[in-house]
Amino acid sequence: MRMGFSPLTAGLDYPTAFDLAAELGLLLEIAYDQHEMDPRLPSARELAEMGRVAGVGFTLHLPFVDLNSASLVPLAWKSSLERTQAALEFGHTIGAACAVMHTGQVPLRIEIALKYARFRLAEALAALQPSPIPIALENTRLSEADLLEGVDELKSLLADHPAYGFCLDVGHGQIELGPGGYKRYYQALSDRLIHWHLHDNQGQQDEHLVVGEGTVDWAWVRGKLQGFSGTAALEVQGGVEGVRRSVAILRGEPAQ
Repeated sequence: MRMGFSPLTAGLDYPTAFDLAAELGLLLEIAYDQHEMDPRLPSARELAEMGRVAGVGFTLHLPFVDLNSASLVPLAWKSSLERTQAALEFGHTIGAACAVMHTGQVPLRIEIALKYARFRLAEALAALQPSPIPIALENTRLSEADLLEGVDELKSLLADHPAYGFCLDVGHGQIELGPGGYKRYYQALSDRLIHWHLHDNQGQQDEHLVVGEGTVDWAWVRGKLQGFSGTAALEVQGGVEGVRRSVAILRGEPAQ
């Protein structure tokens, strides 16, 4: 298993993030939204070269800010598709091992809106294939607005789109389904699992706490990560020390 972390969530600039990743043998999960927001950041080619020099690889988080691949509004849906396609090319250029995708929202939980939102999402997923890099669909049910609800809906979506993998976000699973909810996602979808998002919380909201500061069962997570052949990304706050403490716990090492 190749582990990494999100510089955006940790609050680290790229020089600091690359140094830490090189020291600890980690990947960096790049947030494409951040590059859209700040044109001063390195281009994809520049980032790829920084990774080559530092010996650091990447995963990619596809855009989700003001983006909805299940949008009922044609112009919003088209914009979401185009931004996602641009992000995938960015990921291909930096050599990202995979890209993580959110599955969209619907503002009205009435049958006609849900029907068309599911159709729009399926249309987007079809349009994104073939993809230059593997795409992992993430469990993202944190509010009533999120389209997919529960393990079965994501499992059905993945069954309909075999080119996609699964990203298990343990924090999201716990918030949606209660203590240990992420275990239910794992049990149902481990055969499609290619990437993990790792962060802690108290089960009420998406806090992105350092590993061990919430109520996630990290002994269980460590066990599942052993022998896993894909990738994982820490999405923890707390800067350099937050990443260090999280890595130490997941590796079964004394915290530094």
